[in-house]
Amino acid sequence: MLLTLASPSVVLGGGVRLGVSSRAGLALMATQDELKKQVGYKAVDDYVKSGMVVGLGTGSTAAFAVERVGQLLKEGKLTDIVAIPTSVRTKEQAEELGIPLTTLGTPESRFSKIDVAIDGADAVDPQLNLIKGGGGALFREKIVEECADKFIVIVDDSKMCDGLGPSFALPVEIAPFCWEHTMRAIAELPSLKGGKPQLRLGSSANNAVDGKDPAVTDNGLYIVDVFFDTPIADAPKAAAELKGLCGVFEHGLFCGMTTSVIIAGKDGISQKP
Repeated sequence: MLLTLASPSVVLGGGVRLGVSSRAGLALMATQDELKKQVGYKAVDDYVKSGMVVGLGTGSTAAFAVERVGQLLKEGKLTDIVAIPTSVRTKEQAEELGIPLTTLGTPESRFSKIDVAIDGADAVDPQLNLIKGGGGALFREKIVEECADKFIVIVDDSKMCDGLGPSFALPVEIAPFCWEHTMRAIAELPSLKGGKPQLRLGSSANNAVDGKDPAVTDNGLYIVDVFFDTPIADAPKAAAELKGLCGVFEHGLFCGMTTSVIIAGKDGISQKP
């Protein structure tokens, strides 16, 4: 499915109309933020209905989905929504927008029966396996999104890849105690052969080195980012090996979880499957 931006005026998801400026020389191309907004709004418009329990993702693209839920609630087009945020940042945004919140395991969440979760991803392979956790919220994202009947992933087309690993480092959330040992054990896993683990420093919200101290997640843990020159050969196997490693709390491989991916590109919006 593809919604192109080739005509002078195109309506995309959510009924938002993208017009073309009459000024000569302007290209028919939406900015990256505009496209992120389109996929975020489209995911909410297509999948979120009144009375649902909704998982709210974390990151620059997911923030637009949160924004849309708040907007539709304010307009009265959505009612009786309760949402579960996947990070402190998302919780704060949702509270500002007046979105009712709960957590897993509560009566309000129907005891963890989430209708739909919407979130971004850092990399998406042809089987719709994901790398997530660039923003440091991988555990909270995973525990919420595993409970969802539908998990809708929203990305720009730069996140689509032939194999996980080279385009974005794999985050692994680990215990601070003996972190050097755990990082070395991660490097020695057969399924992660060739991976180069590095302790995340500075802010946990990105994998850039922007400080001297270890990055600390919302859970009080460290993150190791594993960099690859070649794709991970078997992502599900790597996920299982990481999960079985003492010292590892959670990892950023989301395998077999995706219902659909909505993709923003310079030519418009597409969806798989």
